Amino acid sequence: MELRQLAYFVAVAEERNFTRAAEKVHVAQPGVSAQIRRLERELGQELLDRSGRSVRLTEAGAAVLPYARAALAAVEGARLAVGELTGLLRGHVAVGTVTSHNVDLPGLLAEFHQAHPAVEITLTEATSDELLAGLRTGRLDAAIVSVGATTPAGVELEVITDQPIVAAVGHDHELAAHSVISLDTLRGRALISLPRGTGLRTRIDEACTAAGFTPHIAFEASDPEVLAQLAERGLGAAILPGAFAEARSDRLRTLRIDRPALRGRLAFAWRAQGPSGPAGRALVERARTTLGGRPSPAPGSATGCGKESPPWTRVTRPVDSPPGKIPQ
Repeated sequence: MELRQLAYFVAVAEERNFTRAAEKVHVAQPGVSAQIRRLERELGQELLDRSGRSVRLTEAGAAVLPYARAALAAVEGARLAVGELTGLLRGHVAVGTVTSHNVDLPGLLAEFHQAHPAVEITLTEATSDELLAGLRTGRLDAAIVSVGATTPAGVELEVITDQPIVAAVGHDHELAAHSVISLDTLRGRALISLPRGTGLRTRIDEACTAAGFTPHIAFEASDPEVLAQLAERGLGAAILPGAFAEARSDRLRTLRIDRPALRGRLAFAWRAQGPSGPAGRALVERARTTLGGRPSPAPGSATGCGKESPPWTRVTRPVDSPPGKIPQ
């Protein structure tokens, strides 16, 4: 039994596809298939069910998978231990981020790469709920997320920004005469919001539920600039961060929500027990001492992980943030 056979088996089990698994391990597909066949012959059982459109684990494969992962992790741990003794940090760091934000994430990753060039960095874009789940399971070492007033279970945070969540309407909207409204004012009104799973959507859903009603989400879009455009055209009240709405005061009237006041926090988060590897721990320590002190760009501007992401990062989902996007 060889480590590469275990690595190929784990890749196919995770991707459920031989072609994608071969791309992941940078080996031709026939080579991956041949090595897994050799592993199955040695164990005397088929590990993968190849009869369907996607590859599935057999009962034997499901039993072998955790041991294969443990063996590969043990080998990687041995390499990292030697690296720590020699002062050379190696390994892999998995970072996640909401769609966009006012954090210089490329700057942080560039500094980390310069300090630890042997560490591979991968970057994933997802909603806050998905990123928090990734942190808890250990799939991610750190992530930039949008959270409410309470720190989510299983993670620790370094808060970067804390700002009000507001409603924004066009200047001709019936609510435009107000500067402050109660949450109950939004009961039954057409609201324009980010999708479920995003930080802002979670905040408004939770607040409305506590107030005894379900928000009427008339329009939903993942691009906050689209939300602003819909509100500008009188189609409802957009739920947005205060700075983002205020930056569009020529088009939108910002309404502060009171009773209760809603706030959203953008934070750098990591698993409460700490990242499993030394590379992840090193990134968290660097972020805790640098992110809070970085100057933020002008309200409504878009930095973060858009097209300016460093070329040495491997992006698992394209991150292309058009101007004006906000944390989800």
